[in-house]
Amino acid sequence: MIEQKQSHLPHVELWIQWREEGVAEAKKTLIETYLPLVDYVSNRLAIGLPKNVSRDDLASYGVMGLIDAIDKFDYRRGLQFETYASWRIRGAVIDGLRQGDWVPRSVREKAKKVEEAYQHLEQKYLRSVTDKEISDYLEVSEKDFQQMLQDISITTIFSFDDPIKEEEAETRLSLLVDEKAKNPESKVNEFYLKECLTKAIERLTEKEKTVVALFYYEELSLSEIAEVMSLSPSRISQLHSKAILRLRGSLARNKNQLFQDA
Repeated sequence: MIEQKQSHLPHVELWIQWREEGVAEAKKTLIETYLPLVDYVSNRLAIGLPKNVSRDDLASYGVMGLIDAIDKFDYRRGLQFETYASWRIRGAVIDGLRQGDWVPRSVREKAKKVEEAYQHLEQKYLRSVTDKEISDYLEVSEKDFQQMLQDISITTIFSFDDPIKEEEAETRLSLLVDEKAKNPESKVNEFYLKECLTKAIERLTEKEKTVVALFYYEELSLSEIAEVMSLSPSRISQLHSKAILRLRGSLARNKNQLFQDA
């Protein structure tokens, strides 16, 4: 993802110098080495955000996330720092944006209503529901529903540090596990999360699946996906929003079902 400035051994020595010996110069070098991660993550998050959101602000939030990642990363566990740091940087940027009240409350309320509509209807019908069914449930026209999706498209980025449900403390990050760990509970959580996501993704429409695959796995921008799929960027944004709202609703629904069956 980034160009390494150090060979493997000096890189490990930097971590030892910083984490074991507290050498400030080693920390500074690590920050400089991984600074391109901040640009990479903040530029991806900038896609679809309002023009009044400064990229310099995103980068500033991201740097704080990078520093936090370097302070907390345990190099001895054999994990990939780039992956861990990307989560921290992304979370810091989103937290910074939210503290700045960048999304109006009315937009967040719309997003919550649509997510709850997907959760309720797909639990009721046990299938992927149509735009018409959602708009009927929300008592709005299909045109107004499409506008709602456009309005809330900027809220479908999320932090791994966010709680899965507002009233609970469990976060998405808590469900991510170290593959080398021997904790049975973590393995159960990993299996459950994968199973829930697999079922949720299967219920997405073909276009929604394509957008999710291109955005999260191929790491294309929304504008690049629009070119690949021969659709407008706004349509791609709507498809992405619907996919994320469906997945959120499905995860919440499956979690509720798990506790009911327990």
